[in-house]
Amino acid sequence: MSSYKEIVTKTVIGKGKKYFKNKYSVQSEVTPSTILGCWIINHKFKGYVQGEDVVVDGSFDINIWYSYDNDTKTNVINKTIKYNDLINIKTKLDVDLNDSQIIVRALKQPNCSNVQINGNTIDFDIEKELGIEVVGDQKVKIMVEDDEDNWEVFDDPVTEETEKEIDNEINEDFLEE
Repeated sequence: MSSYKEIVTKTVIGKGKKYFKNKYSVQSEVTPSTILGCWIINHKFKGYVQGEDVVVDGSFDINIWYSYDNDTKTNVINKTIKYNDLINIKTKLDVDLNDSQIIVRALKQPNCSNVQINGNTIDFDIEKELGIEVVGDQKVKIMVEDDEDNWEVFDDPVTEETEKEIDNEINEDFLEE
C-alpha cells in the first residue's frame, strides 16, 4: 500500500539575466592628453525584493590612468561608483517574492568599454551583466511505499573441513599459559 507525503524544499522560482551599459564621468585636476588605461576592481553587490521587482545595489572602484602636459606626466584617478539597478523578474509560479531569497551573480564583470576626454572631464562607458535567481519554498508531493521489503538472510556454508580447522585452532590450555 502507498501513501503521499509533502516535502517542503527550496527551489528556483524565477531566473533571469540583464545586460547594463551605463555612462559615467569623472573630473580631472588637469586636462588629460591621453587615456593610458582603465581598470575596474572591488565589484560588490547584493539583491533584495522591492514590490514586484528585484533591486541590485552595488559598487565598484574605477582607476583611470592618463597622461597630461603633452604626454610628459601621468596620473591615476580613483573613484568608487555606486549603482542601483531595478530588474523585473518573471517567476515560474504565482508566489510572493517577499518570502524569497535573492541570489545575484556577475555573469560579466564590469568592464570599461569606451573612454573619451572632454576638457577636464573624462567620460566612460561601463558594461556588465548580472544573473538573478529567486529562491523560495515549494511543496512537492511524493508517493511513499508503506510495505517494507524483507531482508534476505545470507548463510555461509559450513563444511566438515571448516569445522576441523576450527577445532585444530582451539587451544584448550589457554588459561594455564
